[in-house]
Amino acid sequence: MRSTGRLTTAVVGAALLLGCVSGPAASHSGKDGKRVLVFSRTAGFRHDSIPTGVEAVKQLGADAGFTVDATEDATAFTAKNLRRYDAVVFLSTTGDVLGDAQQSAFEDYIRHGGGYVGIHAAADTEYDWAFYGGLVGAYFQGHPAIQPAAVNVEDRAHPATSGLERTWNRTDEWYNYRSNPRDRVHVLASLDESSYTGGTMNGDHPIAWCQNYQGGRAFYTGGGHTKESYTEPAFRQHLLGGLRWATGDAQADCRAENGYRPLFDGTAASLNAWKQAGPGSFTRADDGTLTSSGGMGLLWYATSGFSSYSLKLDWKMAGADGDDNSGVFVGFPPSDDPWSAVDNGYEIQIDATDVPEKTTGSVYGFRSADLKKRDRALNPPGEWNTYEIRVEGERLRVWLNGVKINDFTNTDPARSLVDGHLGIQNHGAEDQVSFRDIRIKELPAKGD
Repeated sequence: MRSTGRLTTAVVGAALLLGCVSGPAASHSGKDGKRVLVFSRTAGFRHDSIPTGVEAVKQLGADAGFTVDATEDATAFTAKNLRRYDAVVFLSTTGDVLGDAQQSAFEDYIRHGGGYVGIHAAADTEYDWAFYGGLVGAYFQGHPAIQPAAVNVEDRAHPATSGLERTWNRTDEWYNYRSNPRDRVHVLASLDESSYTGGTMNGDHPIAWCQNYQGGRAFYTGGGHTKESYTEPAFRQHLLGGLRWATGDAQADCRAENGYRPLFDGTAASLNAWKQAGPGSFTRADDGTLTSSGGMGLLWYATSGFSSYSLKLDWKMAGADGDDNSGVFVGFPPSDDPWSAVDNGYEIQIDATDVPEKTTGSVYGFRSADLKKRDRALNPPGEWNTYEIRVEGERLRVWLNGVKINDFTNTDPARSLVDGHLGIQNHGAEDQVSFRDIRIKELPAKGD
């Protein structure tokens, strides 16, 4: 498995300096080459939490050595200067903060692979700049009083939300937005409008999201109004994960996701549709994960087979060397013998240490993943990854963290992907792989 050279998951940050309205950005050099520009210019309401937020990032940066420059000087937005940065953070900016030439430079920066992080009032910024509206995802409309609310964490694999409980209870100023971005972005968390007063988005209220936008990466969180937000460990971890993804330090599937239904949602009740075939088992934890033990066996979805579908699931390996064998089986007939899936179906492998046609992203024994794309998309052991396995007719495609890494067509008359069951493997006593949030979207049959 490759050496990632990525940031530690503990902290990301920088030494920030506010008030640089007329002068060069102030910086603190980091040790690993990542660099972020934090921009907090306001042309409207100014949040008194900005200095507190900056101090929180300073504290993170003191431990991580991750370089951040901070400015409120719009002239920092030139093509030459922006090329220095892996991501640009709009920290509670408001109003029209960039001129035409600066906007053009920032558009080019994003289109050439730059990252964007928007915090809170970043959605109250540049209403007449269509590119920015698409980048931030949705514009601010209004808000009720500061109050507690329940946040539903929808994606528990993204680094911004992977450490959170399924329900995240916290106090903040909860924005309503002019439009619902769900069809355009990948929603990470949403508000339970029944848990507070003043929500106006008809029960579907995204509050944090990410997207791949015109060549770049964009992460937005609606939290961060209050000073207390920046001393809240969970919110700091949330920001850290968003920064890690925006800078390319961590990978995640940020494509819009709609129309999926859960096959395993973390509850004991959702396991009733599954059966264990062969030795070993999976253990369900309170955080909604399934972790393999013993084997070789298979936990398979017995309620029904599927013929044309997109299957998504999140997984991570426990061992530091990536040598935790497991896989996702598709296209096999119902059986209490796990070897029936091996002999009649196809396995999309997880173990990262075997030969190319038997390692992460491969159709085991039949087709290797595109290894260069796979290596760029793969998070290291201990971090979550997301597979999409799409089956249409005899064609099987695999996406890892949103990147297509395999495209295989079955030509073996003894096997068929046209109809079959799916399952997850528990391979052996030394192999521990965890799974979360197994969901499916059934697709029109090929030719329809």
